[in-house]
Amino acid sequence: MADALTTDELTKLRAEIDRIDEAIVRLLNERADVVMRVGEFKQQNRIAFYAPQREREVFDRISEANAGPFPSDALRAVYREIVSACLALEKPLRVAYLGPEATFTHLACKEHFGLSAVFAAQKGIPDVFEEVARERADFGVVPIENSTEGVVSHTLDTFVDSDLVITAEVLLAVSHHLLTKTGTLSSVRKVFSHPQALAQCRRWLDRNLPGVPLIDVASTALAAELASRDLDSGAVAGELAAQLYDLRIVENRIEDSPQNFTRFLVVGREATPRTGSDKTSLMFSVKDSPGILYRALKPFHDNAVNLTKIESRPSKKRAWEYIFFIDLDGHGDDAAVADAISTLRASCQMLRVLGSYPKAAP
Repeated sequence: MADALTTDELTKLRAEIDRIDEAIVRLLNERADVVMRVGEFKQQNRIAFYAPQREREVFDRISEANAGPFPSDALRAVYREIVSACLALEKPLRVAYLGPEATFTHLACKEHFGLSAVFAAQKGIPDVFEEVARERADFGVVPIENSTEGVVSHTLDTFVDSDLVITAEVLLAVSHHLLTKTGTLSSVRKVFSHPQALAQCRRWLDRNLPGVPLIDVASTALAAELASRDLDSGAVAGELAAQLYDLRIVENRIEDSPQNFTRFLVVGREATPRTGSDKTSLMFSVKDSPGILYRALKPFHDNAVNLTKIESRPSKKRAWEYIFFIDLDGHGDDAAVADAISTLRASCQMLRVLGSYPKAAP
């Protein structure tokens, strides 16, 4: 066992921490000065201020350089805010997202862009796309799928009529809590939440609140707002909603699956350059004939390109005509991916690459 510290030794250690903190602040300001010079160059040469591939390089480099004991996950979180604050010195980012405030989409925005971005809540997914398309926002963030409940079809449908591209993805571990004003389970006579959140917590709700009405609302944040006005109701929502609406957590992590992730897409107007660890999304339609889907997808097998997801949606233009959405490993500039897409195009009535972007880690 190490010898106990004396009061004088503790004082010296705290003085050392203060010295290090002062050095960190000085270096952060030096970094900010360099970033502002970079911003001037970008402005003079009309280069995009926000570069997801550059952020990936920074995060990967600081993780590789970290010898500990400071945790790498915590280091990335620290740098997320450093990069966000420095970027705001160049040009504050405006990010539209599917609101309202305190939803998981809002949390995904903060996770990806940091706290120094300006976030603008929108009522619907098409509204997020329109804000970006009309250049009232630099980027938009929308949910695309949950690991338990599957795809968000409204997001896929919105891509059909949009020229925006996917510039990044965010994977967020989603934990749902039962929130009430009173902090007690016995007072709950009804539960509000978004339909997907209720579905993700179905077993816990059936077991602990049998017969209690489950009421669908537009968002988990709205559920929390409603519960904050009614002592007889509860909400299934996240910790951010509990803080915003002054609710107490009755039970933590009531989701049925401990591996409950939601994937979000960041949409923008400019394509993202290759990073070396990328994903590509595209949509296409084919004329219905025997074996056509097999023939359409065969080029990916022939080029050893891994498909990670495939979904179909009605085209809404002709009965029984479908649009297929696929995700694959690799960037559109990779030779194998480019060749597979080029071959696929010959079989399609319509094909559009929705974007190539850095893979996200949970």
